[in-house]
Amino acid sequence: MRRRLLAAICSLGLLAVACSATPAPTPSIPAVPAVNATDAALLPTEVAELPDMDPAGFEALLAQVRGTPMLVNVWASWCVPCQAEAPELAKAAERYGSRIQFLGIDVLDNRPDARAFTQRYGWTYPSAFDATHAIPTSLGHGGQPVTLFYAADGTLMGAVDGQISAAALAQGIRGLLG
Repeated sequence: MRRRLLAAICSLGLLAVACSATPAPTPSIPAVPAVNATDAALLPTEVAELPDMDPAGFEALLAQVRGTPMLVNVWASWCVPCQAEAPELAKAAERYGSRIQFLGIDVLDNRPDARAFTQRYGWTYPSAFDATHAIPTSLGHGGQPVTLFYAADGTLMGAVDGQISAAALAQGIRGLLG
């Protein structure tokens, strides 16, 4: 009986230590200011912010950025074509991000993986989080990636469904810059 009591006390002690132990910290993504070509209340100001957005919020954002051309890329961290096009989008944003508003729409994903994705590819532009794929669906697009080109007046100039090539990206940007 004494052994059982001693074993029970030891077990409770181990359990108390295990339960009070601090969990291992989750690696954090450093705060990186988003490069935005314009000011708009709905534009995230940090790359890793990833605020929730739905079709109504996206339409409101389009209205807020009117006057600035915008390139919107629908992506997901687990999407292989999205991974393949990410370096080209990073280069384009670096080169044209002061004249064109770049915006990512992360779909059907989770924020930790999405934040790691933006960091891995060195994106400097913001993204919004659309957990249900509602924004591209409302625009008539079924998958990802999708790249949309909006003129400064808000008119949709073109869209590329699937992985965008460097040539198509350059052509779309030339169209936005006139």
